[in-house]
Amino acid sequence: MLGRLGRGWEPAEAIFDAAGRRVAWVWRDGEGSSFLPFDPGEVMRRFWSESYQSVGHSRLAGAGRAAAIRTYYLTRPALPRPVQLRLRRMFTRVQSRSSFPAWPVEDTLHNLYAWLITLIAEVAGEPVPFLAPWPDGKFWAVVLTHDVETAAGCQDIELLRSLERKHGYCSSWNFVGQRYPVGDDMLRALRSEGCEVGVHGLRHDGRDLGSRRLMERRLPAIREFAERWDAVGFRSPATQRNWELMPRLGFDYDSSYSDTDPYEPQPGGCCTYWPYFNQAMVELPITIPQDHTMFSILQQSGAEIWLEKARFLRRRQGMVLVLTHPDYAHDPRVTDGYARLLESFQDDDTAWRALPREVAAWWRDRSASTIRRDGDAWRIDGPASDRGQVCLAYPGVGNMM
Repeated sequence: MLGRLGRGWEPAEAIFDAAGRRVAWVWRDGEGSSFLPFDPGEVMRRFWSESYQSVGHSRLAGAGRAAAIRTYYLTRPALPRPVQLRLRRMFTRVQSRSSFPAWPVEDTLHNLYAWLITLIAEVAGEPVPFLAPWPDGKFWAVVLTHDVETAAGCQDIELLRSLERKHGYCSSWNFVGQRYPVGDDMLRALRSEGCEVGVHGLRHDGRDLGSRRLMERRLPAIREFAERWDAVGFRSPATQRNWELMPRLGFDYDSSYSDTDPYEPQPGGCCTYWPYFNQAMVELPITIPQDHTMFSILQQSGAEIWLEKARFLRRRQGMVLVLTHPDYAHDPRVTDGYARLLESFQDDDTAWRALPREVAAWWRDRSASTIRRDGDAWRIDGPASDRGQVCLAYPGVGNMM
């Protein structure tokens, strides 16, 4: 590496792998320049797309995991619900052995963000401007979403909606197109209260993204429900994900990725608690453990993990994106925990309480805007100019990201 860089360059900061072995160096010269032995954009993409899971694994192993997921969905309808839960609980012993992404908090990628912007400020020798993640001077974001899996869940929406109404929140409700009827009166009632409606797959059978051919066969019906419901957002049943296929769905945003979740049928995580792009689609990661995972699978007695994770995300300027299901809301642990979460932050004026479609629209505006020097100050040019805020990263100072 020294021969390629030329004279005057020295190794300045070691890079270690997960086992603590040094694998590379950050190089610096005497004039303040730095050389990174990796492409930051490619690293981010690997986190966001979960393609880090293929590093060090063969194609055969990846095919095996995909086959296991398909087998799960094929056999699940034939298994009684108690048997499904028992198998899922048994499998958590294996899933919990995964050290990466860490659960319930994984902040490696955001630590990389902070390190990179601090490095840029050091190279520049002066504070470097960047756009704050949230609009209107808000410090963090709270986004409430629900997946309605069954007709029974459709009848039980009020179990969760009444709690939100009491504490002054709006939310997004994702319905399954062909599994049960969704009445127009219900949709109108939700919208009249400021809520949003999204699409939660076609049949909730885990096959919407099973292959490109099957997705394209189902896509016209999925798009028909999106138009009928005025839905711009999608969440895949059981958070089934395919990085290449997701943008082909044609939605404004998707919310099928978790920042970290080893306990799903398709485990993993995008490792970020901010939105990001997959081609033209905005991804809104689920950043709070799901109610089903918390109470049905892990058998938690209370909402402490929810509250601790939300407080962490608040400190890090993150997005608290919650996913709960009216289908499971007869469990008092779900409703009591959800009420505690809502109560904890209802008077927090630093939080942006937003619908998913609003977050996706803001992230597009933010991405389409630039920062320019205006005399001794900075200004924002572009669609985020009215709502955005310029922040500064200083040399040698860790920036919260």
